[in-house]
Amino acid sequence: MSEEWWKGAVFYQIYPRSFMDTNNDGVGDLKGITDKLDYVASLGVDGIWISPFFKSPMKDFGYDVSDYRDVDPLFGTLDDFDALLNKAHSLDLKIIIDLVLSHTSDQHPWFQDKSKKDWYVWADAKPDMFGELCPPNNWASVFGGSAWEWSEERQQYYLHNFLKEQPDLNYHNPEVQNEVLDICKFWLERGVDGFRLDVINFLFHDQELRDNPPRDPELGPATQLEKEDDPYNTQAHIYDKSRPENLEFLRRLRKLMNAYPGTMTLGEVGDDHPYERAAEYTANNQFLNTAYNTHMMTGISKTLTADLIRQPVEAFLKQPGNSWPSWAFSNHDVVRAPSRWNANAKMLIALLCCLRGTAFLYQGEELGLLEAEIPFEKLQDPWGKHHWPDWPGRDGCRTPMPWDRDNYAGLTNTEPWLPIPDEHKKLSVTNQEVDENSVLSFTRKFLSWRKSQPDLIQGDINFIDTGDNDVLAFKRGATVCVFNLGNKEKTFSFDGKDITLSAYEYSLDGAD
Repeated sequence: MSEEWWKGAVFYQIYPRSFMDTNNDGVGDLKGITDKLDYVASLGVDGIWISPFFKSPMKDFGYDVSDYRDVDPLFGTLDDFDALLNKAHSLDLKIIIDLVLSHTSDQHPWFQDKSKKDWYVWADAKPDMFGELCPPNNWASVFGGSAWEWSEERQQYYLHNFLKEQPDLNYHNPEVQNEVLDICKFWLERGVDGFRLDVINFLFHDQELRDNPPRDPELGPATQLEKEDDPYNTQAHIYDKSRPENLEFLRRLRKLMNAYPGTMTLGEVGDDHPYERAAEYTANNQFLNTAYNTHMMTGISKTLTADLIRQPVEAFLKQPGNSWPSWAFSNHDVVRAPSRWNANAKMLIALLCCLRGTAFLYQGEELGLLEAEIPFEKLQDPWGKHHWPDWPGRDGCRTPMPWDRDNYAGLTNTEPWLPIPDEHKKLSVTNQEVDENSVLSFTRKFLSWRKSQPDLIQGDINFIDTGDNDVLAFKRGATVCVFNLGNKEKTFSFDGKDITLSAYEYSLDGAD
């Protein structure tokens, strides 16, 4: 395969806790992923992104790492990972793993080691106008409240852009940079095909610890939690992330990646200016290979329109630097797209995989799963618990994969870590595999057909004005792609022909 195999590829994201459980503890594991790799390969995807499986206290379900070089016993062992990797490669599936490099768990030995104090961001308290000691600046945590936590032991504050149990690393310290690059090398030597880099623009902070200014309302909310009075949504995030020093570290990372031909990096870049930043981080083949931002994944409920898709694609592609984009409609952090947009699942899969860029499908997307409603007493997500009832958090998209219709949907033989809705059991893999009209059957047919369409893999994209925000049309090379996003029949005129677009009815007949 080409060293740029990831360009135009389709990835399948696996959230290990909810995929397949082989030891009946109610939580998915690496052996479970291995057991289901034949299923993943049958979808026609090119690679898999696996969410974190490293040792962790699980305060943020693996995004709080306590050992980057080992597997948490909840998920298995390093030998289990090696077996997974070997089987995936035998099926021509690439594997990228999710590295969380901006912060660690507060249980990480580095944070516990007093000699490594400058591996994290510590600052003295400062007096407010009344003389009371308070945090060093106004930076807010994404998960709510101040981004600073007081340590009685050290009599200082430490920075945490997320949970207080997730202290931020100090990348101004060269020792931290060197250690992180060595961690990347550890996994590259093990044979992984690349990394999905969590919140990669959060690595550096302003060393002067300047206050963030008030947010321009035209920027919209800074997170999917669309509350104007949420502290994080009131600030323009100038000093707490996306600092210029990030690029120099990414240049070092790219040099390491280049020593392992055929590997790739995908950056998660959430920023007040998302397209500029994503393009900057991938410009001219110097830094990351590709990045996706969350524009197409934000919010709890929206109306899907042509502009909602067209504007971010065109905004990214007009940026300098000849960057290659990646797109996703769903993942482990956001409301599932069919629920968020009240849109047809088959159409969404086709649309995503027709856009110019690399596509990321999230487990269950190929089944048309809707967002699950989780009662408060069953919530696991700390972000959701903090904001309940204004926002229920991320558990609704993280419920277990429904393999069959039994009590625990084939995931496990005991109560799973999150409840499984009855509606999801009806959409199980077992049910859909015997239905040629199912979303699963459509996904397999569509992705198989797409592999024979070079226009959809590498072709340019040029949008066509339709005069109707319910109708999205564009050309990929010589291939014309037209989507009815609404719930009424539409007519699309092109090349002197009138084409009837049924609502919520899609077929590959005549797709070429």
